[in-house]
Amino acid sequence: MNRDTIIEVRDLCNRFGRNVVHEHLDLDLYRGEIMGVVGGSGTGKSVLLRSIVGLKRPSAGEVKFFGQNLLTLDAGARARLEQRMGVLFQGGALFSSLTVRENVALPLIEHAGLSRKDAEELAEVKLALSGLASHAGDLYPASLSGGMVKRAALARALALDPDVVFLDEPTAGLDPIGAAAFDQLLLTLQKALGLTVFMVTHDLDSLWTACDRIAVLSQKRVLVADTPERVAAYDDEWIQNYFNGPRGRAAYSAVQGN
Repeated sequence: MNRDTIIEVRDLCNRFGRNVVHEHLDLDLYRGEIMGVVGGSGTGKSVLLRSIVGLKRPSAGEVKFFGQNLLTLDAGARARLEQRMGVLFQGGALFSSLTVRENVALPLIEHAGLSRKDAEELAEVKLALSGLASHAGDLYPASLSGGMVKRAALARALALDPDVVFLDEPTAGLDPIGAAAFDQLLLTLQKALGLTVFMVTHDLDSLWTACDRIAVLSQKRVLVADTPERVAAYDDEWIQNYFNGPRGRAAYSAVQGN
């Protein structure tokens, strides 16, 4: 089967002083898939995400987005390419002094050149897509519940109609009902908008429910990247403990309807 590769990570290395987080890391992200990225503490899941979206320059290696190396592009070309990415950061990272509507409208004003009126009207559409009620646009981040913060941050990530959305622990801090609702929203949006999704998560329910493939970070590289079933069967102690321990079995059984 031919696969359209959107992102290619090759021979990536990330060092912090003498601490080597990634070394000779390779990873592909295919168009239209939802990829979950997991790994033990210190394996650099968020560091990998930040390296791909251009927020951290790796120590070595290359990151190609639609065949273009982000690390060698000039500022203008890189900015245009980065507009094809949307990012939901841990904790939402919303501007506390702006309303939810203003948070979502901001990239439309800054990057798409829309007037404030047009940007805020389009922001309302993005908020509706993310499952927020119309009145939520008038609220400030401090007034939002955890689930509403995630949805508002997702609406902002979708503001510029990106090809790829990066999610950093999107269900962290949510109760099981809220996390399940977010997973279903993600699946709905992925199908409706044709999104490609790169999701750092430790949520076993999300991995089994939403992901087409799972990449496991271990030993400073991607140990395996495959379907959830094949990853769960991979002969590695950490993977077996993670996917086939009591919580992993419960999450799998829930998805299977057992």
